[in-house]
Amino acid sequence: MLDALLRKGRQVAADPVLRRWLALRLLGRVRGEPAFVAHRPPYLGAGWSGLDAETPSLSFPEMASGDEPSASIALSLSLPGETVTVVPGRETALFERSFADTETLLAVHRFAWLPLLGDGVSPGWVARLWRAWAERFATPSDGWPWHPYTAAERVINLLDFAARHGLPAPVGETTRVLALHGPAIAARLEYFGEHHTSNHLSNNGRGLYRLGLALGMERCAATGLAILLEEARRLFRPSGVLREGSSHYHLLLTRNYLDAWLTARAHHRPEEGDLRRIAGRALAVVPRLGLPGGLPLIGDISPDCPPSFLTSLLGGGGGGGLELRDACEPVPDDLPVPDDLLVADGWLDGRFGPWSGLWHASPEGWSHMPGHGHQDCGGFELHFGDEPLFVDLGRGSYGETGFFDVSGLAHNIVTIDGADPYPPNRPYYDDAFRHAVGGPPPRLRREADGVSLTHRGFGRLRRVGEVERRWRFIGPTLRLDERVDGLGRHVVRRLLHTPLAVEPLTDGAMLRGRERTWRLRVEDRADIVLRPATRWTAYGVGHPATTIDIGVEATLPWRGRLTVTAE
Repeated sequence: MLDALLRKGRQVAADPVLRRWLALRLLGRVRGEPAFVAHRPPYLGAGWSGLDAETPSLSFPEMASGDEPSASIALSLSLPGETVTVVPGRETALFERSFADTETLLAVHRFAWLPLLGDGVSPGWVARLWRAWAERFATPSDGWPWHPYTAAERVINLLDFAARHGLPAPVGETTRVLALHGPAIAARLEYFGEHHTSNHLSNNGRGLYRLGLALGMERCAATGLAILLEEARRLFRPSGVLREGSSHYHLLLTRNYLDAWLTARAHHRPEEGDLRRIAGRALAVVPRLGLPGGLPLIGDISPDCPPSFLTSLLGGGGGGGLELRDACEPVPDDLPVPDDLLVADGWLDGRFGPWSGLWHASPEGWSHMPGHGHQDCGGFELHFGDEPLFVDLGRGSYGETGFFDVSGLAHNIVTIDGADPYPPNRPYYDDAFRHAVGGPPPRLRREADGVSLTHRGFGRLRRVGEVERRWRFIGPTLRLDERVDGLGRHVVRRLLHTPLAVEPLTDGAMLRGRERTWRLRVEDRADIVLRPATRWTAYGVGHPATTIDIGVEATLPWRGRLTVTAE
């Protein structure tokens, strides 16, 4: 309790916008959060109180026997941020050990390694690990092993494997334990009101839906379906893009709804059309998030699976377990997403000669809460041909070491006086308060030869006005013009992050790629500092990068220009 109070106190002390909201709240000038009943989504009905146990009417055949792993062959499990080796005869040790990162522990209990291995793991190994888990955790509890998201992921991963190989023996007991997942998930649904409910609730629904159809438990399936359909209305913006501000999470939620649709289709369910439309709209957005050099990892990187596992959704190779895109030809993913809708929802992709880029500015300016977005208003990733030139650094972990990755300092943006473009968002802020603090929504626009962005997110700073950024592409040259309105002296920093080798120059830097170089020139007086950085390509997996920090103490109004030319 004391630690929580101290944490809240530090949060208030460090955040003047939060202090302003608290003062207004005490005066009754801003509204509090609407009342809600935790774990009870209102669309399930006023009298809904969970799921009673259902007797399964369906099951799976038994896994083939005689496939026990050799005592000399260990199994390597790829977990978030760590690879773990399991030795035959020591399976229980996997579920008894501790991990530095809670996400690694959760992945163990989710059997998240199972789809990553695919048919590269023998049924004998899966049976051994399932038995080891069930010996200790078969009874539902309030601990991490039965957290509703973890329980939903575990049951889905096991059902997918059972569809190909059968269930571990004895089948009756395994089926009984799987059936317990329905009431356990339903009892702790991750619903916390409109302001705190994230994509987790939709995955609770997916777990219930998949489990109910697989084992013939109709009430379980019906509850899961209701959650899936209602949460889709909350999760996806009008263009079909995920509202939570993360490219990787958009692929993940697209995968989830494709999976639900394919399940409905396989069971000849009447809701197949509704799920198909949701999945199709989300899938149609996916090609707009990719660039020739790969998927920009804007926002959080999910620990559920590496981004590379979902690249099949982009139309290339990769994993995905079910190779979902190949299975989804009837989904109208070839229909173009209206450009105005996608830009209004905060995402703009552009191709300008050899240049291609992806720009992000949350429609409200503030990163959506709850969500997985970062302080990246006006951030972008830029490729030349198929080579990434300036990249988003992603996020390496959900622990304290990952806090920097969320800040503006980890994105290709402008900061002023050390402040991010918008203040930290809070789920209890309402639209009127956000507008009073951050001004009108940012304006992200596609233009004939480039992109422009204007916003007033720095308006909370004394005597700082509108910020404008204009990217112009002229053959092999990018010209980035920037303007900050206001009065007085302020520190303006422009940040660029690159995976390429960088050499300092007196007026900029030289970037060296695979086959060519690019000359970055700062055409105004500024201090240029190069710093090592990490570009995260999966949860806990990073590669060296370089931050180019271009700072100037300027009298507002101020204008600056950067040019980047391929040589």
